[in-house]
Amino acid sequence: MSHEPDVHPEPEIVTSEHDGILLLEINRPRQRNAMTRSAARAIADALTRLDAEPGLRVAILTGRGGNFCAGMDLKRFAAGERAATAERGFAGLVEAPPAKPIIAAVEGWALGGGFEMVLACDLVTAGASARFGLPEVKRGLLARGGGMFRLPRRLPQAIALEMLLTGDPISAERANGLGLLNTVVADGQAIDAAFDLARRISANAPLSVAASKSIATGSADWPLSEAFERQRSLSEVVFASQDAKEGATAFAEKRSPVWKGR
Repeated sequence: MSHEPDVHPEPEIVTSEHDGILLLEINRPRQRNAMTRSAARAIADALTRLDAEPGLRVAILTGRGGNFCAGMDLKRFAAGERAATAERGFAGLVEAPPAKPIIAAVEGWALGGGFEMVLACDLVTAGASARFGLPEVKRGLLARGGGMFRLPRRLPQAIALEMLLTGDPISAERANGLGLLNTVVADGQAIDAAFDLARRISANAPLSVAASKSIATGSADWPLSEAFERQRSLSEVVFASQDAKEGATAFAEKRSPVWKGR
């Protein structure tokens, strides 16, 4: 009697931990890492874990096989699948990014929903040949994963509208010049640059990092007259924390601080 070997398909999202850094790799290289419902679910679950586990400080999101993400899988979309979760939206990310920092490491194409994933991240590193675009209008669709309002907030309106209305992509060089990226590196080095950023972030006090992100990302529509009052509830918790005392003590004792996250 013969037995066929068990088939263990590779996961669509591969996660791994690296000294407090959670790495998420989209693993559909033959489809240019186009997003599926199951991949979105896996990303959402990973981000929930990121925020829940004190030992995890920062996430990095990247794609395997030379591309970041070419957006949603159009074949599955045509069959009725939506690459989203109820609580976090497209890719398990764009409608509810994590409270902790998340870095996009981009090689190759970041198109459509893939670019919207990048826009939902806090920091971005990119290989020199990376390309970014929102081609939805070319396919009778809309960039409804945040692209239509996040991009105009990040770029001058005329340039954002150029990208949205023509659907044409831009290079990493232009994206960097427009302030969309943190750094452009040689192809294949985006992940290394992302880990460098992640380590520099994770060396800092977790409460301070989380509060800084919360205030910086949430204050865009705060009236200036209310800004100091609105930030008070978050900032007072940080200043009253054990980590605030540890930071001052470590500075005085000329040693590295040991953060407790409280």
